[in-house]
Amino acid sequence: MKRLELEVSKREVTGKKVRFLRREGIVPANIYGHGVDSTAINVDAKSLKHLLAHAGMTDLISLKIGDSKNPLRVLVREVQKNPLTDDLLHVDFYQVKMTQKIKVDVPLVFVGEAPVLKKVKNSSILHLIDSLHIEALPDDLPHSLEVDVSHLEETNQAIHIKDIPLGHGITLLSDPEQMAVKVIEARKEVEEVPVEAAVAEEVAEEAEEAAETKAEPSKEE
Repeated sequence: MKRLELEVSKREVTGKKVRFLRREGIVPANIYGHGVDSTAINVDAKSLKHLLAHAGMTDLISLKIGDSKNPLRVLVREVQKNPLTDDLLHVDFYQVKMTQKIKVDVPLVFVGEAPVLKKVKNSSILHLIDSLHIEALPDDLPHSLEVDVSHLEETNQAIHIKDIPLGHGITLLSDPEQMAVKVIEARKEVEEVPVEAAVAEEVAEEAEEAAETKAEPSKEE
């Protein structure tokens, strides 16, 4: 994957005043980490949106603050968005130590075509988990882990966590006996009840209020 880089600047504006930053195309963010003082920063909304389209929660990012010649190595820890407009409200970056292992959840990507879907009528593949809890050095963290379903040929057949190949230097923290995928009888989808517009708008307002509070520099984790 291409090296991920982002230029940011230190932020003086805090609290509810950060809403004015968003109107100018700036997203308030924080940098924090173990043994690191929390730092409030400004990030260009367009550059941040482009970065987040390529970076997962386990991808290392080189964060350059102002004129500093030594970029910080960080992970995206939390992203807050307006649920109505999908606009970015706030982002937390976690500064890592390259020699210290870190625990993260890595997303699973399901690949291949299961023969059972063609052989057995009304069969379906049930995805029971969507990530694995692992521990590794920052440089060994994978963007995602693949689960190959191409050998699923019968109903009730399953893939367990222990069957998923891990990369170099990765320690599995999830239960290895837990099922990740299972072939089952197809079920009718339950129709979702649409959310009323008024309720959605209220949720959006609460999200923005929470983001404004989050924009205050947080204490060491």
